[in-house]
Amino acid sequence: MRIGLANIRPAESRDESVERVLKAMASAKEQAADIVCFPECYVPGYRTVDSTMPVDADWLEQAWATIDRRAKELGITVVLGTEHIREDSKLMISARVTNADGTCAGFQDKVQLDPSEDPIYVPGVDRRVFQCGDLTFGVVICHEGWRYPETTRWAARHSAQLVFHPHFEIIEDLNHKPSRFADPDNTFHEKAAMCRAAENSCYFATVNCALTGATTTSAVIDPEGIPVAHQPYGVEGVLVVKIDPANATRLLADRFKPAGVDLMDSQ
Repeated sequence: MRIGLANIRPAESRDESVERVLKAMASAKEQAADIVCFPECYVPGYRTVDSTMPVDADWLEQAWATIDRRAKELGITVVLGTEHIREDSKLMISARVTNADGTCAGFQDKVQLDPSEDPIYVPGVDRRVFQCGDLTFGVVICHEGWRYPETTRWAARHSAQLVFHPHFEIIEDLNHKPSRFADPDNTFHEKAAMCRAAENSCYFATVNCALTGATTTSAVIDPEGIPVAHQPYGVEGVLVVKIDPANATRLLADRFKPAGVDLMDSQ
């Protein structure tokens, strides 16, 4: 199984975001990827409280349809960081999965929002896993993967051999450039990605945009918590990595005893 991580720069417009997705899909397929994952809310773009981008359900549907058609043409599965508009017009951060035949497999909405997102988005309410051939995978989005390890464990306990982690970073220091992956002098985030894999005996694939000053980059971590490959910091490209789903035993996730978390309270 070959997985692609679209470590591409943010688009300057919502229409460009679709164009750049299509280009990255083709690049992933050229490298024989079976599946490609994009950063958080890449289509139409990650919002902040200062965003003036319109909320347009019709535009989103057209964008998804364009991506679905291209997925079918290429024969590639797509995990798209996007927005999901509820029936009450509330916005959710989501990952939309397109099967290699162009059909929509469904959404994984972001359940655990970062506090800064509360004025803009509403949380999702459930979790699920998806299939790509023999691979079962889950999705945890940004803050969920960093701060809520239970989300990754849920996917692993529901048969996920791989968990995708689309995220987007608000840059605080344009001059920052890590010297190596999970550098001790860097933020905790990449160490957390390694923990998510090791504590669940599954692969963990974290996906950021190509950003100057980023503290994280796109990378694949194996079930032992060891980085397999990562994209150079701030460098645009589609990272394609070969994995063996059979190595993801999910042993430690399956051994978790939920009832045990309350034992300390009873003593």
